Amino acid sequence: MAVISPPRPKGPPLNALRAFEACARLGSFTKAADELCVTPGAVAQHIKTLEAWSDAPLFRRQAHGVKLTRLGKEIRPRFVQAFDFLGAAVQSLRTQAAPNQVRIAALPSVAQLWLSPRLPEIRKAFPDLKISVYAADIPPNLKREQFDFSIFFEELPGKESNIEICRDTLFPVCSPSLAARLKRPADLTKTSFLHDGLWSNDWATWMQAAAPDLSINIEGPVFSLYSIALEEAINSAGVLIAHEPLVRHHLERGTLVVPFATKVSSNSRLAIEHIAQDVNGPPIDHIVGLLTAS
Repeated sequence: MAVISPPRPKGPPLNALRAFEACARLGSFTKAADELCVTPGAVAQHIKTLEAWSDAPLFRRQAHGVKLTRLGKEIRPRFVQAFDFLGAAVQSLRTQAAPNQVRIAALPSVAQLWLSPRLPEIRKAFPDLKISVYAADIPPNLKREQFDFSIFFEELPGKESNIEICRDTLFPVCSPSLAARLKRPADLTKTSFLHDGLWSNDWATWMQAAAPDLSINIEGPVFSLYSIALEEAINSAGVLIAHEPLVRHHLERGTLVVPFATKVSSNSRLAIEHIAQDVNGPPIDHIVGLLTAS
């Protein structure tokens, strides 16, 4: 006689669980969608699927976003921990399967102007290493995304676990020929103010410290890439507020100069965040050591 087994109950879809965890951790469907690289509508549908499966609401929809229900709050820590463990397992799989590959995430300006000149030294120290660099506007979640470490500016005091490379300071820079015409901040009216789209308040911050009583229009060309704004400053198109770690090389070469003495803290630092080194993975600690020593 054939034995007929009853169908086993199905668990919720993994994508629905992932969407819930991201929304619960970030407190926003939109932020969760950005992290998961899907639309907010897709996230909302995943949450509806999970709520239908559990037959219980997990979020309260409000005019200004969403909030976790009591049940959602209770289960959030376990889901965060579970996906952290899953991320660590995936990272371990990747690093052990490809121990000679390193993936670095960095702010575009940091990748182009600070990290790139240091890559030859790393390749010289580890000739068999394959290094990939990914530009990103915000730091990745290293527990979830497949990067070995990231390099970004962070507000002081920053994460205690991060490794500080240097403190950041703000000051104007320009070409030597343009600097010859700038004797005091008021002379800036004779040239263009160059702006970076990410750091839109740089000029106002520096002017407040260097010439608080001076009233001049600081509007000017805006660039979405800091490296292009820097090239324009080198080409005498105007004056740009420098972030010291990003212009050090040009100051040493003399392609850029500092026309005024006033330097202002940006209240931030350039820092490295990295995951725990896998004994069978790439030499992350040694690479970080080279970068922080240079």
